[in-house]
Amino acid sequence: MIKRASTLLVAFALVAQPAFADVTLLNVSYDVMRDFYKDYNPVFTKYYEAKFKDKVTLQQSHGGSSKQARSVIDGLEADVVTMNQSLDIDAIVEKGKQVNPGWEKELPNEASPFSSLQVLIVRKANPKGIRDWNDLTKPGVQIIVPNPKTSGNGRYTYLAAWGYAAKLPGGNDAKARDFVTALFKNVPVLDSGGRAATTTFMQRQIGDVLITFENEAEMIAREFGRGGFEVVYPSISIDADLPVAVVDKVVDKKGTRKAAEEYLKYLWSAEGQTVAAQNYLRPRDAAVASRFAKQFPAVKLFTVADFGGWAKAQKTHFDDGGIYDQIAAKVAGK
Repeated sequence: MIKRASTLLVAFALVAQPAFADVTLLNVSYDVMRDFYKDYNPVFTKYYEAKFKDKVTLQQSHGGSSKQARSVIDGLEADVVTMNQSLDIDAIVEKGKQVNPGWEKELPNEASPFSSLQVLIVRKANPKGIRDWNDLTKPGVQIIVPNPKTSGNGRYTYLAAWGYAAKLPGGNDAKARDFVTALFKNVPVLDSGGRAATTTFMQRQIGDVLITFENEAEMIAREFGRGGFEVVYPSISIDADLPVAVVDKVVDKKGTRKAAEEYLKYLWSAEGQTVAAQNYLRPRDAAVASRFAKQFPAVKLFTVADFGGWAKAQKTHFDDGGIYDQIAAKVAGK
């Protein structure tokens, strides 16, 4: 009888122990953020499990930003999306109805926990003498850049080059169009996303310069070593805000809203911001930014607002039949 009572007490104690809930989140992100989230996810997991006594498993999907947005629209069940332009999240709002309108007001800084900018990555010793955007249109210079139709990285490069030419003394849209046309005439291959473009440049050894986000240079250094390339900061570049959002329709269906919201909110924590800075993403937190100031050179920046915002820029430049398609057709007929 005593043994039976003891057994029942043990069984009751086991039942009474609070069980860990096993939550799985899928983060659908763009190409060049693999390394950041590889570092951020363990930091978040440790925080989340200590705070909530729940286990969280984090899964990743990476590709060209616009292709990733299309995958979510077509049914890929992301709990969160972490993109490089608000346009892609807006597309998930409007076409997929999976993200609620007003997502950009749910978190600070228009839901962009950090920013980046476009830099020029050249071969060791910079044999082509590339110092600024104007050097990219010289004969014999090969440029590697992802396709602006499928990649936010590619769109930022296109707009950065356009803005550079338009803002030169005497610059205007006509001269900017000619400049961007000349630049893309020097592009031998268009990859679908930023990481694929890096592979083309570093592994396939195609091209003299890779145009990509500042933080991608650190990934290249980690993977390929620091001796094979140099980073050139142009005289002017475009400020790239990198927005994030909860996929409302999915988290409400799966019951993962709490974990998904915490996952994004923690990006603004001192720990999240530090991981961002360590991955050469420009942090929002002033104290963290101050600690890492030496690794972020000051660059004159303009924004997508100079183009009327992403919606207008998309319609004018990147929609089917837009200016980029016209430029691409001209380049193809060279």
